Amino acid sequence: MAEAGATRRITVERHSGFAVVVLDDPGRRNALSLEMSSDLTEAVSALEESGEVCAFIVTGAPPAFCAGADLGQLGSADEDRLRAIYAGFERVVRSPLLTVAAVNGAAVGAGINLALACDVRLAAESARFDTRFLALGLHPGGGHSWMLERALTYPGAVAMLFGGEAIPGAEAERIGLAHRCVPDDELLETAEAFVATAAAAPRELVARMKATLSLARRSSYDEALGHEVTEQLWSTGQPAFAERLAMLRSRISSSGR
Repeated sequence: MAEAGATRRITVERHSGFAVVVLDDPGRRNALSLEMSSDLTEAVSALEESGEVCAFIVTGAPPAFCAGADLGQLGSADEDRLRAIYAGFERVVRSPLLTVAAVNGAAVGAGINLALACDVRLAAESARFDTRFLALGLHPGGGHSWMLERALTYPGAVAMLFGGEAIPGAEAERIGLAHRCVPDDELLETAEAFVATAAAAPRELVARMKATLSLARRSSYDEALGHEVTEQLWSTGQPAFAERLAMLRSRISSSGR
């Protein structure tokens, strides 16, 4: 049973073990204003503090996912205000919860940042990924280059930043910008199915596994091996492992194998 809530420009639907976070300012195509970023930060913090969810999905109220930063605010921002505009997707980057972007329309500039901030991106067929920085005479910000290069490799990031083409959902899947592209009416259902296993798992285990995977990107094999020894020993001492092991043994016993 879903439980709905709202943080001004953000709507949050809580389900069993996961939540759907909706950027809900469709008249402005869900642009990342100072206010939207503040609301997103507050919503993510509330989900983490609740202890009730292991994952959340980020999407936009139609017709767009996120049309980028509010250009009026961006153009008049000093460093502090600029960082405040970034704060929403930066909060998503730093969340220990599993995060999935369900890109249901245009993701432009900082809107791509929000999608890249998530652990996984799922795209609707109507999705469009458009960096647009060069066309605006604007340097990328908010860690855009860092995230894009890691998602696509250096040549792929060059092609997106300097090629000037919007990438549709199916092409985003082909080049690895999105994990999967699905019909528009299947996007949210696909995202919910994707997080289902994590939503049913112990919250701390999900957070520790995500942290380990992140660490692996900047570790040697030996460092990763040592870290996983520690974490696996922790997990074998948890009630959840004992319960699942007992269930597995029971099934094996009842099947005669």
